[in-house]
Amino acid sequence: MKIDVHNHALPQAVIELVSSDPRFGVKIEDGLVKRANYADHPLFDELHLVPAKLAQLDRAGLDGAVVCVEPSMFGYHLELDLGVAMAQAANDGLRALCAEAPGRLQWLAHVPLRDPARAAEVLAEAVSDGAVGVEIGSNAAGTRLDEPEVEPFWNAVEETGVTVFVHNAYNPKVPGLDRFYLHNVIGNLLETTICAERLVAAGTLDRHPGARVVLGHAGGFVPFQAGRLRHASTIRKEFAHELDLWSYAGRLIFDTITHDPAALTYLVSRAGAENVVMGTDFPYDMATPHPMDELHAAVDETTARVIAEEVPARLFPRAAA
Repeated sequence: MKIDVHNHALPQAVIELVSSDPRFGVKIEDGLVKRANYADHPLFDELHLVPAKLAQLDRAGLDGAVVCVEPSMFGYHLELDLGVAMAQAANDGLRALCAEAPGRLQWLAHVPLRDPARAAEVLAEAVSDGAVGVEIGSNAAGTRLDEPEVEPFWNAVEETGVTVFVHNAYNPKVPGLDRFYLHNVIGNLLETTICAERLVAAGTLDRHPGARVVLGHAGGFVPFQAGRLRHASTIRKEFAHELDLWSYAGRLIFDTITHDPAALTYLVSRAGAENVVMGTDFPYDMATPHPMDELHAAVDETTARVIAEEVPARLFPRAAA
C-alpha cells in the first residue's frame, strides 16, 4: 500500500467541542475555520468527510493515509482541562473517522503536551484504542521538546514503541516574514529545523534511543544545513562533543514535501530512501498536489516503492495491515 503519513483531519468531535465553548478560541462559520494566530482556511470536506478524503487519496495515486489532527487544534496554550478535552475529542474523532475506512485510514494520537506526564497517560490510552503513532508540535506553546520537563513524554514514547510525527507549531514571530505568506513558506521550515537540531544538540535522542521521529516538510532546512551544525559543534564551547546529525539516521525520518523533485532527489541521496517517507500535507493549499508524480520524477521505481510503501509499513505497522 502507498501510504501518506502527513495527512490532516478536523474530525466531527473536535468541531463540536470547539463550537460549544468560546474558551477554545475557534470559530467555524461561513464554511471557514477561524483561529487567532492562524490564517483562516475553508472547512474542506477532506478534513472531516471520509468519502472526500478517500477520493483525494485516489486522485493522488495513494492507497491509504495515517491521519492526524490539524496543528491549529493542538491546544497547548489552553488551560490543562481544556487541553485534555481537546486531546480526548481529537482521539475519539480520529478513531471514529478512520473506522469508516479501516483498510485505508489509521490515526495518530493527540496528547496534551502542556503537561507531559498527562500526555504520557493519554498516549498509552490512545495506543490501546488503536492509534498507530503520535503527532506532536515542534514546541508546546513555548516549551521546547528537548527541555527536561518533557522527559515523561519521551519515556512513554519508548515504552509504547510508537513513531512520533513532529509538525511545526507555535512558530515564534520572525521579522520579515509578515508578507508574502513567508510565515509559512520560510517560518514553518525554520521552526522544524530548530526543533530537530535541538533534539540532537540537547541529547534528547541519545537519552531515548528507541524514539523514532518523522519531521514534516522534509525536515525544514535540516537536510541541507546539517553540516553547519556539525561544524559549529567542533569549534564552539556550547557543544560538549562533535555532532553528526546523519548518525541519527533511522531515528530521524523526513517526509517527501519539498515541492521540487531535484530537492527530493538530494534528500533521498543524503538521508537514504529508508529514512524518507511519503507525505502530502493534504488537504491544505500548501500540500504536494501530485505526490506520486513528484516522487517518480525524483527517484526510480524501486526507490519510490521503498518511500511510499516500505517505510510507512515499518514506521506504522498497523497502517499497512
